[in-house]
Amino acid sequence: MSVVVPVKGRVSLLRAQLASLRAAMDHGPEPAEVIVVDDSDPADAAAHEANCREFGARYVTGPAHVGAKRNLGVERAAYDLILFTDSDCRVSPDILERHVKTLRSADPSVGGVSGPTFVEAGDTRANRVMRWSGLINDDMERPRRCAAVTWATATNLAVRRAVFEEVGGFPSESLDVVGGEDCDLGIKMSDAGYRIVCDPGTVVVHDHAITASFATAGRRLYSYGRSEQWVCSIHPHHRRPVLNAFTAATAAAAVGVALAPRTGGRSLLAAPVSLGLLLGVRARRLRGGDRSAGTASERLMCASVDLMFDLGGFVAALELRRPSMLFTGMKSADAG
Repeated sequence: MSVVVPVKGRVSLLRAQLASLRAAMDHGPEPAEVIVVDDSDPADAAAHEANCREFGARYVTGPAHVGAKRNLGVERAAYDLILFTDSDCRVSPDILERHVKTLRSADPSVGGVSGPTFVEAGDTRANRVMRWSGLINDDMERPRRCAAVTWATATNLAVRRAVFEEVGGFPSESLDVVGGEDCDLGIKMSDAGYRIVCDPGTVVVHDHAITASFATAGRRLYSYGRSEQWVCSIHPHHRRPVLNAFTAATAAAAVGVALAPRTGGRSLLAAPVSLGLLLGVRARRLRGGDRSAGTASERLMCASVDLMFDLGGFVAALELRRPSMLFTGMKSADAG
């Protein structure tokens, strides 16, 4: 199995990932290799190269786009099974053993296998609040509860190289240098008739830096919203109706402005009131409506940060000149 890890910066995080992958390789049932594809600045690149030498990984200089990085890693790979994971994650010691066993024993219709990825607990307020965000956690954790998925995050996804190459691999261009490439690959595999099965026991841990601050979490959610709309633009059959909070607020604002002369300006409150109502409903629904999921203030703050996902989708729909996507999003990855 060849393991492909894209990276930019994150020297200490990748070092921890390389150590975890080295342990997994020592437990693996077949020959394995780790290929790091990097576009860091010179100082970080030198540190990555040194760490790769220490842990027995291959270091490759690559492009900025994450999908293109992963494609280059597959091009340089020596083996017929490929595991994709990220530089800010750490794999379990048995990950190679389990993924190899699943793919070797499965029939050819199984093109890949995914395991869950869990964001580790952090000690900041943002870490505590954002643990309730389904937008941050649900897609990564989905393989814990599903038998199969239509797509899986590339934090913990093993595929047959032949299937990967058949469907064209990851996209090398998108709205941003990262985001949506794993959705695109999985959808192409599923549309081609291949299944992505799930192994809930094959675990990857994502570093808590992903939600270390509200700004960091918000930027990631904004990126997720943009990438979802990009995926919908190239896979329109995977769209579904969605109530985007900013679409609703914009419509309410337009109505409020039109009625302002009749209402003495009171109708101008329509936009903030509609946004507030949506925020309250979403806060109650966080993480499946579990009422033990944090205090009311935590849930409301989490829902507020989650709005950045809607903003990203709203802006992307305008950038892509697809006004219909102001009212749609992507279908769930659940396949069974």
